[in-house]
Amino acid sequence: MKYAGTCLCKKVAFELNGELNGFFLCHCSRCRKATGSAHGANLFSTTAELNWVSGQEHVKTFRLTGTRFARSFCDVCGSAVPTVEKGVRIVVPAGSLDCDVDRRPDAHIFIGSKANWDKDFDQITKFEGLPR
Repeated sequence: MKYAGTCLCKKVAFELNGELNGFFLCHCSRCRKATGSAHGANLFSTTAELNWVSGQEHVKTFRLTGTRFARSFCDVCGSAVPTVEKGVRIVVPAGSLDCDVDRRPDAHIFIGSKANWDKDFDQITKFEGLPR
């Protein structure tokens, strides 16, 4: 499979060639901090190849000392982009892809530390755009 993505400002573009091994919605406090949301949505591959099409010089990676947590982002717009854990895996933020993903999330993980407001989302009013 081939997947393509960009950051918000389009300075960074990438392609992922290969299979995805997992898709997880992570509710740990680190992913919530990194995304500013209820959870991170990340795709994982241990076999795919990541090619930076453009803007690799704008990719910065933050690694939290003493942990396995790492996050890569565009240094212009701050958007999340793939993180390469050499010899281990590639972590791709699902929202960074500009194409469809051929799988649904496999699981919610670290739900023991999810935000107290992260519940009953299906019961909240929905709008197609901004509310009026």
